[in-house]
Amino acid sequence: MYKIQTLNAISDIIHTQLSADKYTVSKDEPVPDAILVRSAAMHEMEFNKELLAIGRAGAGVNNIPIDRCSKEGIVVFNTPGANANAVAELVICGLLMSGRNIAGGIDWAKGLKGQGAEVGKLVEKGKSQFVGPEMRGKTLGVIGLGAIGAIVANAASRGLGMNVIGFDPFISVESAWSLSTSVHRAASADEVVAQADFITFHIPLNDKTRGTINADMIAKMKDGAGILNFSRGELADAAAVKEALASGKLRSYVTDFPSDEMIGVDKVVCIPHLGASTPESEENCARMAAAEIRDYLENGSIRNSVNYPEVQLGEPEAARVLVLHENIPNMISNITAAAAKEGINIENMINKSKKDMSVTVMEMAELPSKHALDTLAELQGIIRIRTFAK
Repeated sequence: MYKIQTLNAISDIIHTQLSADKYTVSKDEPVPDAILVRSAAMHEMEFNKELLAIGRAGAGVNNIPIDRCSKEGIVVFNTPGANANAVAELVICGLLMSGRNIAGGIDWAKGLKGQGAEVGKLVEKGKSQFVGPEMRGKTLGVIGLGAIGAIVANAASRGLGMNVIGFDPFISVESAWSLSTSVHRAASADEVVAQADFITFHIPLNDKTRGTINADMIAKMKDGAGILNFSRGELADAAAVKEALASGKLRSYVTDFPSDEMIGVDKVVCIPHLGASTPESEENCARMAAAEIRDYLENGSIRNSVNYPEVQLGEPEAARVLVLHENIPNMISNITAAAAKEGINIENMINKSKKDMSVTVMEMAELPSKHALDTLAELQGIIRIRTFAK
């Protein structure tokens, strides 16, 4: 039986992937083989030596100590695209609010309570302060054309009648095929911001992207542009955004990541991180994370890992040895030489790398002896060895 620990309330949909005859699932499991998590902070957690995997029911993994997991041979999975539709719908809502001051108008209307029969007249008198442009014919810039960005781009182009220009240097083949032919691909982010009336960002937060929305980028934007940030709050330099809003360079800033600096600022709409807050999204993420964990525990298959390379495997035909190791010179030759010395006949082998981490999979007629596996484990750079048999 595999033991799964849950750190948050996870949808019961996981049990469609983790059958009761093979898995026990509990928030109190003390020595888990895998952990399913949503937003719980894990940086201070100590991991048991038996822990093989962590499945994040969502895309962001800032709550997980990725580097430490890599060094301990713990494969970390996330669920890109599982909540894409939910986030994209909220982005479209944010786009409409960035053009027309809908949120401000709603707040103003609440203040009319108690005016009785005068409400109608007051509405007609005061509504002009909330006038804003239609989206049709305007240009939307989309920076990041992954699962969410592609849905937003298509919806704005096909549904709202907008001109859409996008940029993503790392666009996947799947995302590229999903884009409408009416979406123009730009050669750079600068090209996007120079043309767009509204710009939406769908890029991950890391050391390179932190502060992407800064004074230099804003200076290249059209006067009166609106910014939508539904990725991570730290993508924006708050001081630069506030200065641009105050000067009129920017018309609006809509974000799903409220901060003390941004709450209550004129022309800023702070949504309380509702992007993936739909029952459909939570089920999709939970189902996908559970399936990834199951495939890795049972077969060694790695799909949507943030720290180890993609290695998609079916059930072993006979015996399988999976080796997690550092991506260092001569590693493959050292593994095969050690295997040959121990009399291990490798019938098929796969090796994949992702930055500093690698995975080597060896298929063979029968599992090697414990002595042979222990000898292999002593090689420099080996992190973890797992075995599977039909």
